[in-house]
Amino acid sequence: MKKISFVAGLLLLASIGFSQSVNQKLIKNYYAAYERKDWNLLKSILSPGFHFSSPVDDHINLETYHHRCWPNCRNTKKFDLEKMIMGNDEGFVTYNGYTNDGRIFRNTEYFKFKDGKITENYCYFGPGVNFPDSGKK
Repeated sequence: MKKISFVAGLLLLASIGFSQSVNQKLIKNYYAAYERKDWNLLKSILSPGFHFSSPVDDHINLETYHHRCWPNCRNTKKFDLEKMIMGNDEGFVTYNGYTNDGRIFRNTEYFKFKDGKITENYCYFGPGVNFPDSGKK
């Protein structure tokens, strides 16, 4: 019985590790899509019921996100993902982002995942810095 429990525990740990690895890749692709200006890549990893929140956006849906936030890709040069902390169906990332004109912005984002897609993103702006252009007037 102990062997069965041990094997089951190992399989559970392997499953969690695989899930975290898949979700970590989703996060990396999320930022890569902005760097590449590739909406199709981003849309492919977001669930149809995706929601985004930030200090200036309250739980907006995918269509609103596309119109309000996606245009920021034109001014985004790159992201340096500094720290990623992964749970089974959630993850945090802190990054430095760089604009085309050399400005830096630093944010932390909390992601939720389900069925191999990003379902939610909560963005927390760094002190004194806003995302290049929230699109909200």
